Amino acid sequence: MELPVTVQQALGDVAKGVSLRDAGQASRHELLRMVLLNDGQDNLQVICCKEDLIDLEQLNKQLQRNYRLMKPREQVRVRERAGLRELPALPSLTGWPTLVDSRVDELSCVALELGEQHLAMVMPAEDFRTLTQQAERQSFVVASETIAVNLNDPGNDRSQLNFAIKKFTSLRIQQRLEDTLELPPLPETAQRIIHLRINPNAVMGDLVDIVESDPSLAAQIVSWASSSFYAAAGQVRSVHDAISRVLGFDMVMNLAMGLSLGRALNQPQDHPDGYVDYWQQAIWQAQSAGILASMMPRSERPLFGLAYLAGLLHNFGYLLLAQVFPPHFKLVCRSLEVNSAIDSSVTEHYLLGITREQIAAQLMENWGMPDEVTLAIRYQKNCSYQGTHNVYAKLLWLGRQLLTARGVAMGASATVEQKLYDELGLNREQVEEQFDELVASKDNVMAMAGMMSQ
Repeated sequence: MELPVTVQQALGDVAKGVSLRDAGQASRHELLRMVLLNDGQDNLQVICCKEDLIDLEQLNKQLQRNYRLMKPREQVRVRERAGLRELPALPSLTGWPTLVDSRVDELSCVALELGEQHLAMVMPAEDFRTLTQQAERQSFVVASETIAVNLNDPGNDRSQLNFAIKKFTSLRIQQRLEDTLELPPLPETAQRIIHLRINPNAVMGDLVDIVESDPSLAAQIVSWASSSFYAAAGQVRSVHDAISRVLGFDMVMNLAMGLSLGRALNQPQDHPDGYVDYWQQAIWQAQSAGILASMMPRSERPLFGLAYLAGLLHNFGYLLLAQVFPPHFKLVCRSLEVNSAIDSSVTEHYLLGITREQIAAQLMENWGMPDEVTLAIRYQKNCSYQGTHNVYAKLLWLGRQLLTARGVAMGASATVEQKLYDELGLNREQVEEQFDELVASKDNVMAMAGMMSQ
């Protein structure tokens, strides 16, 4: 296949030594990435190994600047000017000042991805050094494999959390977690729903009373049931209507729980560009977890309501990070932007010593949330987890990968092996079709997320 003209021009004489191969078959240690930065005055492009974590704080200290990821619309313009959908790590495509991480020069061979063809250009490292001879060299990355994220040991979460807080505050940790973090107690509505959940004699009227005691929550439930997503016959006039005719007891109970907890913390003013917002992520994951659960064999199927609730609350730790580490949350956001291909847990562990999944699971446990939900949140980044209620965590992991593969910005992507579908008793082709339909209904999902954030 012939290279795009702009790429050929950028390669110059070096093009003769370039070979093309499928990007998935290129050595992951040889793949490079180029990130476009701006500090409000100047542009800068940085090149590093694809799997390395850019330490943006360290880079800015070295340069005595305040660079952050270039705004998405500006990146689009740069790519359009180059006539490319994605920019390979070639400095001359923009002509901007370039910074190359020193680890790149340790490679014997490099691979530059061409996104639109899913190909990689492979060349000797010497040729790449020729292409970047005008670029400055500095050390500004951390090898992601050296960042030991705690995916498997929840028993150590509390000590890691305490250490992280001590690291960033002068507090001495002597109180219980919720006091230490100055978090609000479990909202009254959520407390009542938890009691309702464990009451074997609960009836629909009990749930109606709980929801109607919170006018804002009642309005959201009715609006939700009235949305085009459910296509309810006739007008939904009350919470009773919403439960009995459209959503059902279990769905409303878990939806009310998710709404109540989501409103317990303020939405952060800052957020990483390039990711869908909190409530959009919540709806996407709730819908995907529900779809996957309902497609599993009946004998192995988890409870739909708990799978849906785990999806709604999967990103609750994001709100907690903003509240627990307010001075450092901005740094986390900027780092997530420039390391979008690396899972957020790696970035958070490197910067804070703990991940959003760990801190959220600790609070859910303190609040007495169902174990299925707590463990799903804690292990959602670990598709190999085989412990108690592992099916809920695996549904969240799989749902995220399926959504990300369809362009929903939920974070870093990973390859889904057939083994996981087999473990869950899912037909891969049927699941793919269902998710194509889900993403095709994006406008409905966005509308539902809008109702949640009101």
